[in-house]
Amino acid sequence: MSFIESWAALARRSLVLLAAAAMTGCANFYVDSNTKEIEAAQYKKRDPVHAVQVLFEFQTKGVTNANATALLKTRVIEQVKTSGLFSEVSEAPAAGGALLGITLNNVPLSDDAFSKGFVTGLTFGLAGSQVSDGYVCTARYSPGASAQPIVRQARHAIHTTVGASAAPGNGVKVANVDAAVTLMTRQVVSNVLNDLTLDPTFK
Repeated sequence: MSFIESWAALARRSLVLLAAAAMTGCANFYVDSNTKEIEAAQYKKRDPVHAVQVLFEFQTKGVTNANATALLKTRVIEQVKTSGLFSEVSEAPAAGGALLGITLNNVPLSDDAFSKGFVTGLTFGLAGSQVSDGYVCTARYSPGASAQPIVRQARHAIHTTVGASAAPGNGVKVANVDAAVTLMTRQVVSNVLNDLTLDPTFK
């Protein structure tokens, strides 16, 4: 099974929309433009840097999704490695006990908890079908076992249209679902990493 097929099977989309996309091949994917990538060069770096253990989990409406976690874990850990925030990044316990947990939760955009915190300029009522998936990324960082953790969140969304000639407002079109998930993940993770570095207790 390809990544596209795997992700489509994991994503929270209606069976009718998925069937239409598979049969017609006319599904279009858009990454919401409200959440933009923050380059690692803009992070507020600490000196000296030290090692950290990174744990990543993908969830669907708060429930662990093991398949999606496996698909994205390497990408997220690599992004933390290239951030320059830590001297060493691994999934094993780090010297000093620093721990960074990142969770990416796929939630319906209609959920009250999500819609209250995510403002978007979507164009609804298009000819054809549109499905929007919301994502809440949570980073929980602790420099040591006894330290008070820093918790930061960022939100993002991917919009899918089938048979529609008009694009969603505030959406950046990408080639396929793999490109959409890759861009969305990189952008939202960059935001929580940046927010962590802005906390005065980050070290």
